[in-house]
Amino acid sequence: MQTDPLRPFKPCWWLKNPHLQTIAATWFKVPGIQGEHQRVELNDGDFIDLIWHGRSCPEKPLVLILHGLEGSESSHYVRSAVRTLSNAGFQVVFMYHRGCSAEHNRLARSYHSGETGDLAAVLAYIQMHNSSGIYAAIGYSLGANMLLKYLGEQGKRARLEKAIAISTPFELGAASIKLNQGVSRIYQHHLVKRLIRRYGEKFSSRPSPLSVEAARLTTFRAFDHHITAKLNGFASGQDYYTRSSSRQYLSGISRPCLIIHAEDDPFLPASSIPGALELSEFVEFERCTHGGHVGFLEGGLLPKRWLEHRILHFL
Repeated sequence: MQTDPLRPFKPCWWLKNPHLQTIAATWFKVPGIQGEHQRVELNDGDFIDLIWHGRSCPEKPLVLILHGLEGSESSHYVRSAVRTLSNAGFQVVFMYHRGCSAEHNRLARSYHSGETGDLAAVLAYIQMHNSSGIYAAIGYSLGANMLLKYLGEQGKRARLEKAIAISTPFELGAASIKLNQGVSRIYQHHLVKRLIRRYGEKFSSRPSPLSVEAARLTTFRAFDHHITAKLNGFASGQDYYTRSSSRQYLSGISRPCLIIHAEDDPFLPASSIPGALELSEFVEFERCTHGGHVGFLEGGLLPKRWLEHRILHFL
């Protein structure tokens, strides 16, 4: 496989604003690729759904993709990565976080930013059933935080050769504050509404273990304190943020890892971007001045996606 020479990210001249970068990236209508669906049963009685692309060619190196908050196989960054990697000769498997696929998960618990147990279970399953093993994993946003936390926890035991984390909310508490300020509240409003809708649909036909009026929760901090934390065994929202944030795990990473992050990411204050002394020697940090949140659109009048170029170069 050959790639173009590595080039640093340079945003479109008319897309330097972080919100334009973030929103314009969703305008790309990338056609989906038909994949093979599979359900992985978990030891706690729940399940994880996967979508395979190129499974008929197990000799190809395999890349696992982890989506962000309320993402799916239809998310612009997922479709673009799947198509790019497939065309470049990789076997790709997309992992739905617990409860995010077409069917609600069986247990009351939900997915969250620090749920590395599900990732570990899926990696173990793939390694057992895929002859070529697992070459790399790519995580976006929430999936990036999960991936980095897993790598730091596992160290040399991590079942990956390489990893890429894009637009990571390194400090979840700081991200929740940032998303409740200024224009960033637009993203909070959109995502919290989706989380509340998913919670309501899940417990519309079965009793919820919580006594909370979900519709009254309007911020991430309120939702995470009253629902995310309580469903997943945390003492409080702050306890969830403290234990699940990936920043504290970066020094323990023992696999080649590329982190791509924009200083103007509207989901995280620049003060929460980790410094060089916090990173292990295995981490390569691509810190961009611009890029927004999973944006990174380059070019002239017609923007092009830079992320996939960078991902292929690293892999």
